Amino acid sequence: MPVVILCGGEGTRMREMTDRIPKPLVDIGGKPILLHIMEIYSRQGFTNFILCLGYKGILIKESFLDYEVRSRDMVLDFRQGERKFIGSETSAYKDWRITFAETGETTQTGGRVARIAPYVTGDRFMLTYGDGLSDIDLHAALDFHEAHGRVGTVTGVQPSSQFGVMAVEGDRVRAFAEKPRSPDMVNGGFFIFERRFLNYVKPEVNCILEREPLERLSADGQLKVYTHRGYWRCMDTFKDYRELNDGYAAGVTPWLPAVAQQSVAS
Repeated sequence: MPVVILCGGEGTRMREMTDRIPKPLVDIGGKPILLHIMEIYSRQGFTNFILCLGYKGILIKESFLDYEVRSRDMVLDFRQGERKFIGSETSAYKDWRITFAETGETTQTGGRVARIAPYVTGDRFMLTYGDGLSDIDLHAALDFHEAHGRVGTVTGVQPSSQFGVMAVEGDRVRAFAEKPRSPDMVNGGFFIFERRFLNYVKPEVNCILEREPLERLSADGQLKVYTHRGYWRCMDTFKDYRELNDGYAAGVTPWLPAVAQQSVAS
C-alpha cells in the first residue's frame, strides 16, 4: 500500500528555517522530520512511499541520493572511475521504495494528490503531511477503515491548548488548568483512502485537499474519523521546532519505539 506524503509547501510560518530548506528537511534531534515520519510507517511495515515535491524539492531528492555517501565508509577509485561502499547496508531504509513526484512549486494539497494518481497502485493508499509526528497505531487505523467500508478515514486528535485556562464563576476564579486538551477534535493528518477518492481531487494548482475534496467526501457520507488519543504533534512554527528539539534532547520522543526512546534519553 503506498504512503503519500505531502512535502511541497513553503513552510511560511517557519521562515527562520525554510528560507534555506523545505520544511520536511528541518531536523528533529539531528534527523529531518521527514525521516521520522517515514519511520513511523516503515516500523509498521509500510515502506512504499510517494513524496509530493514542490518548494525546494530538489533538496529532498539530494538528501536521499547522498544518504550512503554521508553515512557509509567508501572507496573512491579515480583510476577505475568507481565509487564503492564498504560493508553491507544495515540501514532501516534499505527496503524502502521512494517515488519522488514533482507536483508543482505552488500547487495546493489537493492538486498534489491528484497529480500523483498514476503512481498509486492498488485500491487503497495512506496519506499524511510532512510535518506531523505521532505514536499512532496504523494497523488499528487500517482495521477501522476496512470495517466501516467508506472511501476515507481521517485521524482525529485533541491537541493541548497553547494557553493555560481558568474556570471562572462570576468574577471568582475556581481553578487553573495548564494547557489542557482542547474539547474540539482536529485533523491529525494521518489519512487512509480508497483509490476512488482520487475522483474527488483535481490537478489544478488551487485545489486544496482540506476544502472542497474533503468537504464533498464528508457531505457524501464517505468520511469517517479514527480517534487517536495518544501522542500527536505538528511542527507548524519555529516555536514547535524548538519545543520538539528540546523534548528530543530530554528524551521526550513518544513517536519513537521504546528502545529508541531509551537511547535518546541516555
